[in-house]
Amino acid sequence: MARKVLVEILDDIDGSTAAQTVQSGLDGVTYEIDLSDQNATALRNELARYVAAGRRIGGRKVRVASGQSTTTTTSDRRRNQRIRAWANANGHEVSERGRLSAEVITAHEQAQIAETEAPAPWKRASRKKAAACRDHPLVVPSVARRPTHVTDAEGGTVTRVTCAP
Repeated sequence: MARKVLVEILDDIDGSTAAQTVQSGLDGVTYEIDLSDQNATALRNELARYVAAGRRIGGRKVRVASGQSTTTTTSDRRRNQRIRAWANANGHEVSERGRLSAEVITAHEQAQIAETEAPAPWKRASRKKAAACRDHPLVVPSVARRPTHVTDAEGGTVTRVTCAP
């Protein structure tokens, strides 16, 4: 004998046929309630003021419909402006608006890495070496111990090494 079982989901408020299950949360507890379209709309309208004032901390993300553009944050715009300025100064062709090519972004990132690579750590000179260092004409006592490039009287570049006193 064949058996056919029908499950009817009822609205948890008024007992009518439910059209949807609505999830909500409060104080870290997630709730589900089966509601008709009318009661689901009423619930959403009641909570709209609180939802609008609150902050989203998880759950489903709102998807952008195809054909619509996503919003760009201010930090993204500033980053793109910096990359465009760098690209124009370094011979890359970029438009004033639109998407930056991956090639330009990669070149900019590589240039930034090259600029920020830290020099080898400097060792403090021994007292004996520091004393000898102070007598050298191209060396000046200083707190800094890194080489600096200066221009001499004839316009040539001289590397001046500074020593700790």
